[in-house]
Amino acid sequence: MSDSSNNDPFFVGYLGIPKGLRFFLAAAALLLIGGFGILALSIGTAQNDPGDASFEFSWGPQTLTGILQAAPYPILHVTSGSKHIPAGKTILLSGNGKRGIVPRATPLDGQLVQVTGIALKRGDLDMLQLRGGTNGLRKADAGVGQSISIKALGRWRLTGEICDGKCLSGAMRPGRGLSHKACANFCLRGGIPPVFVSSAPVEGRNFFLMGTLDDKALPPDVLNHVATYISVEGVVERHGAMHIFKIDPASVEFAK
Repeated sequence: MSDSSNNDPFFVGYLGIPKGLRFFLAAAALLLIGGFGILALSIGTAQNDPGDASFEFSWGPQTLTGILQAAPYPILHVTSGSKHIPAGKTILLSGNGKRGIVPRATPLDGQLVQVTGIALKRGDLDMLQLRGGTNGLRKADAGVGQSISIKALGRWRLTGEICDGKCLSGAMRPGRGLSHKACANFCLRGGIPPVFVSSAPVEGRNFFLMGTLDDKALPPDVLNHVATYISVEGVVERHGAMHIFKIDPASVEFAK
């Protein structure tokens, strides 16, 4: 026979909370919320510092003049700079959003151009996100272009990560790693310049614009290796102040 004298509080969903359970439920809810907060804080503090990379909105629009190099991806060898981006710099170029500027840059390859846009910066890696149309890129009104200094630095097998140059430069933080793989692939398929982040420097440089041995854009199958730790072989060249890693796509393999 059941004991009908048991008056322990019992929760029923469609009824109010019994007085005897209110303190327990309030304490459990606070512990649960506090526990998730502590967990989130511990996960966040355990992550690597994303580094000092960002859009430099405080600089305002930057207008630069220089020699445009369209292959393997558009870069500008600055001949007349600004306070923040002086002459002698070589910078990556991109469009708005996840779009590159290859169609706009190709007809002006090797010419003296004027560009206007917002700068992004991570360490010694600089990029300019151009305004649309001729407001962002046009042939310079006057001036004579200079020859671009190119120096071969030998054949290398480097280990590191393929990143999209825009997010790495500061459009998103941290802009690298597996959590960023999908975004990076969208950017690279849209024509954003890829950057190889090497685990070991070449000539003191860890960031390299990427291309292929025949000076073309990366083939689609290489994108399967974006945001993972890989080993790849190719030649390194210094074009102006930009180091370019021209890879053999068949040599890409996951690093151990």
